[in-house]
Amino acid sequence: MTIPRMAAGAAIFLMLTSAALHAQTRPATAARAAPAAPLNLLAEAARSVGVKQCQPAITRLSGLAINGTRAHDVLVDWDRAHPDRGPFFSLTGVEYAGASAAVSITAVPQENGACSIAAERISIAPYSCKSIAETELKGYRASALLPTFTVYVSAAEPGGSVSLVDSPPGCLIIRRYVQYGWTEQTQSPALTR
Repeated sequence: MTIPRMAAGAAIFLMLTSAALHAQTRPATAARAAPAAPLNLLAEAARSVGVKQCQPAITRLSGLAINGTRAHDVLVDWDRAHPDRGPFFSLTGVEYAGASAAVSITAVPQENGACSIAAERISIAPYSCKSIAETELKGYRASALLPTFTVYVSAAEPGGSVSLVDSPPGCLIIRRYVQYGWTEQTQSPALTR
């Protein structure tokens, strides 16, 4: 059993005037060129509304979120009066072959040029939470919040957690990642995967 991962942690649409943002792939320039990676709609949306300071973090996280997907689309909200000084919130729907997930990314600029970021990947697996924990989360420390809700953390992934929520016949999986003071120089190794 393999569960797609987003390092670090629905009908979704982004209203932008550029139709090019809704293209899922770029055309190949040569007849034998490999298929192009999907256009990163979230990075493009953040750039188009004026986000600059947190753009590298948004681009990195959203690139990880859409890696290996067939299609994705986004919903965003931002401070329209101060797009580069206010928080940027997003929800991305991602589609894999036979599965889908939702990814929430929040970036908040800080005065020192850094950003505080939070990302969550939410999916459902057709397996029990116990079997997922046994196969995917070996070495993680478990904390039961409720009888049906357990949070797992690992010292190897600071700022990250995996929450498993029993949802018979499957399991709701929430992978969460938070980092304060993020810059290109201080980014977590989890964001380089």
